[in-house]
Amino acid sequence: QVLLVESGGGLVQTGGSLRLSCAASGRTLGAYTMGWFRRTPGKDREWVAVISPSGGSTYYTDSVKGRFTISRDNAENTVLLQMNSLKAEDTAVYYCAAGDSSLHSGAYTRAIDYDYWGQGTQVTVSS
Repeated sequence: QVLLVESGGGLVQTGGSLRLSCAASGRTLGAYTMGWFRRTPGKDREWVAVISPSGGSTYYTDSVKGRFTISRDNAENTVLLQMNSLKAEDTAVYYCAAGDSSLHSGAYTRAIDYDYWGQGTQVTVSS
């Protein structure tokens, strides 16, 4: 099993920046596709970003393109989400997720493509 713990959330004004971190234990992340999701009240988890096991490929949902950057450091067993130019609509609980790339063949834009989840970290963007 893989234990994922997110950190770095908080309160920030519109236009500000935050960097979320996801630290993993139990297994190394080298074989896992890593993603970030977010959830707001009354909605299902929304896919935000994904990075391939080696870090060579990244993809983002349209609403965050050009503002968010996902990265990983497999030696440190961490995944980051740099969030810039934050907007009020970015307010949500953000979750880190790991998908076993040997078990899934999907696009990793759905929650069903992931096997392990963190507890989430709250991001609040105020005007």
